[in-house]
Amino acid sequence: MKRDQALELLHKHMKNENLRRHCYAVEAVMGSLAKRFADDEEKWRIVGLLHDADYEETKDDPKNKHTKEVIKWLEKIDAESDIKEAIISHAWGYVEGVPEPREKMGWALYCCDELTGLIVAVTLVKPDKKLASVTTDSVLKKWNSPSFAAGVDRKQIEKCTPRLGIPLREFIEIALSALQGISEELGL
Repeated sequence: MKRDQALELLHKHMKNENLRRHCYAVEAVMGSLAKRFADDEEKWRIVGLLHDADYEETKDDPKNKHTKEVIKWLEKIDAESDIKEAIISHAWGYVEGVPEPREKMGWALYCCDELTGLIVAVTLVKPDKKLASVTTDSVLKKWNSPSFAAGVDRKQIEKCTPRLGIPLREFIEIALSALQGISEELGL
């Protein structure tokens, strides 16, 4: 599967620009993580881009349907099994019957999905609302404030250390740098 195919699939099923931006953010972080692990950057980016592609169509029953629809679409085009496995496993613990991630690509997606939301939330409380103003320290400061971005599952992000071997600070640095690299596309 190539990025242009993934982007076409995303745009076909997701119309909300903010939801698309979330997918672009996760795509960027996944690309940076693939580089860190010297793995297939395009494949990891595709996983990030498509991880929530079915969200608009499953939002009324996400605990039973999220990720399962996108997997059906990917099966129709014979997408690689590791792409499908990583995408579905990012919903582990949230969607009924979804297995725990088994490979690094799946764990990377599982951990960075929530982190992108936290970084965006930190950005939006900055006076200029720009990613360029965000630092790892500013993210960590908000990290310790459980009422800030209360919906962000910090325990999910923290799995970056035992599952990926990346300390939390470094994981945040990688994600923040990736988002800053596409700040214009994210409108931040």
